[in-house]
Amino acid sequence: MTHAAPRPSPAAQGSLAARAPLAVVLCGCLIAMLTFGPRASSGIFLLPMTHEYGWGRDTFGLAIAIQNLLWGVGTPFAGAVADRFGVTRVLCVGALLYALGLIAMAYAATPGLLHLSAGVIIGFGLSGCSFNIVLAAFGKMLPESWRPLAFGAGTAAGSFGQFLFPPLANGLIGAVGWQETLIIFGFAMLMVMPISLALATPAKSTPHASGPQQSIGAALREAFRHPSYVFLVLGFFTCGFQLAFVTTHLPAYLADRGLSITIGGWTLAVIGLANMVGSLTSGWLSSRMSRRWLLALIYFARAIVIAAFVLLPASPVTSIGFGVAIGLLWLSTVPPTSGLVMLMFGTRYLAMLYGFAFFSHQVGGFLGVWLGGLLYERLGSYDLVWWLSVALSVASGLINLPIIERPVARPEPQPA
Repeated sequence: MTHAAPRPSPAAQGSLAARAPLAVVLCGCLIAMLTFGPRASSGIFLLPMTHEYGWGRDTFGLAIAIQNLLWGVGTPFAGAVADRFGVTRVLCVGALLYALGLIAMAYAATPGLLHLSAGVIIGFGLSGCSFNIVLAAFGKMLPESWRPLAFGAGTAAGSFGQFLFPPLANGLIGAVGWQETLIIFGFAMLMVMPISLALATPAKSTPHASGPQQSIGAALREAFRHPSYVFLVLGFFTCGFQLAFVTTHLPAYLADRGLSITIGGWTLAVIGLANMVGSLTSGWLSSRMSRRWLLALIYFARAIVIAAFVLLPASPVTSIGFGVAIGLLWLSTVPPTSGLVMLMFGTRYLAMLYGFAFFSHQVGGFLGVWLGGLLYERLGSYDLVWWLSVALSVASGLINLPIIERPVARPEPQPA
């Protein structure tokens, strides 16, 4: 049985007529691809930069940990601004900061400058121009029938950036050097600004937004008093922990086990390629099965895949096989997570409320990257962090099971 998409308001019909849904999806996907690529390549720069300046891996790891944390801290605020004024301004400011951070990182000759550029500036830049803002725009601008697959497509586009950029970074570093590669990536981020015009909506205009006329404070109080939202936020922590740790430390981990840095780059690329399939599949399944069960299955499967990878002998085959398996589960948590936020609370404050869930994700990312570098320097091994990832997967699988999949109960407005 088909469901008719909600009819847009008369004021919004002209905007939708001028901007076909397919064009919105394609431009949003291009932004997601561009912005996800360089941060997914951070592990490729770990060994060149630490060898150049004699730093420990904990120094580089702390910079990327700060990046993940501030990405998470900034996302709810960027989402609130996008909800109020539209996404284009947020995307443009974020792209400028991202470009500045990458270029400054190329000249960061001290730990302090590295933490400022790769950590603070890129972190806040990502909060304004990453796929989270794109997905919120999809939720507001697209008809309901387009949303599940659009969420999967936006996530998959970020994964294509992960497939494209690590081998590109490897090739450019070999050809022109790591500093020049960062500068090239920085200028590439400026392409986001003209593309973001396709996602423009007038201030306060959200064509398909749903939900009550709430204040921001009321929306936050409602969300954090809702146990299912709290469970969702807590479960998302594990996703960030695992993704950030693998993205930053996997190439070095494989090098420690006797494989070349090229294998590490191609493994990250394979993760991105496989996640295109995983994200699209997750978006499709999100409209056809229980989202909480889908999330639980993804986390349980991650625990099995990571445990098998750590226990098996290191080889190009096991590394690429791990890339395929974990890639299918990589960002597949995003469509059901964003879908549950939208189901519970509507789309009016989707960017902000999903932003708080993403903050939990990025707190996990901070700890995953930081602990990876810290424990490696203390223990000479990443093994403890791998097994912590397994334990967190099981915990997140369990914490998603009690989620109730229905809109939040709101009192009906009483006539005057």
